[in-house]
Amino acid sequence: MGQLHPNFIVGIGGSAGALNAYKALLDALPPKTDMAFVLISRIHPTANVQLAQILSSHTKMRVLGASPAMQIRANHVYVIPPDADLRIKSYTFKAASPRTKTNKQIDRLFISLAENMGTRAIGILLSGYPGDGTEGCRHIKANGGTTFAQDMSAEVGGMPLSAQASGCVDFVLPPDKIPAALQRLVRTIGTKKKQEFDPKTFLATIGEGRRIDLVAKKHAVYSQGQAADAVFYIQKGTVRLSVVSKDGKEATIGMLNPGDFCGEGCLAGQPLRIGSATAITECELMRIDKKAMMLALHREHTLSDMFTAYLLVRNIRYEADLVDQLFSSTEKRLARILLLLSKFGKEGAPEVVVPKLSQETLAEMVGTTRSRVNFFMNKFRKLGFIHYNGGLEVHSSLLNVVVHDKSN
Repeated sequence: MGQLHPNFIVGIGGSAGALNAYKALLDALPPKTDMAFVLISRIHPTANVQLAQILSSHTKMRVLGASPAMQIRANHVYVIPPDADLRIKSYTFKAASPRTKTNKQIDRLFISLAENMGTRAIGILLSGYPGDGTEGCRHIKANGGTTFAQDMSAEVGGMPLSAQASGCVDFVLPPDKIPAALQRLVRTIGTKKKQEFDPKTFLATIGEGRRIDLVAKKHAVYSQGQAADAVFYIQKGTVRLSVVSKDGKEATIGMLNPGDFCGEGCLAGQPLRIGSATAITECELMRIDKKAMMLALHREHTLSDMFTAYLLVRNIRYEADLVDQLFSSTEKRLARILLLLSKFGKEGAPEVVVPKLSQETLAEMVGTTRSRVNFFMNKFRKLGFIHYNGGLEVHSSLLNVVVHDKSN
């Protein structure tokens, strides 16, 4: 099957006179580069049908005719069919058929490559007539990627020369010298990315598709029924998640603190918010547009690893909440909620919970009445498990209630 996601995707464009250039480039490429190569050739359709077979004798990599919904794998060569425009999205080919008559297939491929891969997009223009490829190279450069053009060895120099004249070409080389330059470039970029990218910095700094939202106490971060178009990362404050039923009954389903995400349902195709997020205290949140978050997760493995780990922990928390709701006593459920709200675990020191958290909200979270919450809060206070001192403080000794659950 091979590595699912290539570290880099290389788009290769050419037309008249490009066949020998393709062969020379592939002859010089090692079989394992952790890159994927997507070749789009504007030559006669009959010849293009045979192109994958011809090129397969010049590389140990697997050479395939690309098709819609095909995943792009590392150490593979893909040839665009003669009757389709191919685009790249999320390491998958998206094709519109039949091919349009505007002769811009290379530009379209390169533009989609730039938008999806950013600094890990590479464009190569080989022998061919002018009129296609230059605009695509501009987009690759604008998104931080790298571009190559064939030198004077091109049988037809219009395409590579046009790109060079636009100022958007990084390297001008003969085809058989491009692979060595690619490998040096990949090593340099890979090392630089490892040194520079930090998920915490990404989630703390304003950038493309990212902004800081300051939300006042009791104001909505987002509301149920609104368009789900962004993910929020909590930098400061506490956020309450809630949902309202058709008959108007509201239920609290969670409390989130700094370091937590909310609104991530949009990444799974959720068109509208199925619940609301409200600031319990003054909050500072990083708002990340859906597209920006998706691109970052695809490009940056450290961020995707961190985000996946967070979602797994939260899923475990939701399962524990459900078990707690089904089988634990009211007293134990309340004790567990207070420990979670106080982020229990710092060497037994009392922790300050959200100031002025109402007993009505606690009752919603526990699944009981306000009077029952009031009864057990007084009990916990008398036993020294909690204290009121401007805000609510929770002591680690409250864990005894959760562990032993001697209440009825």
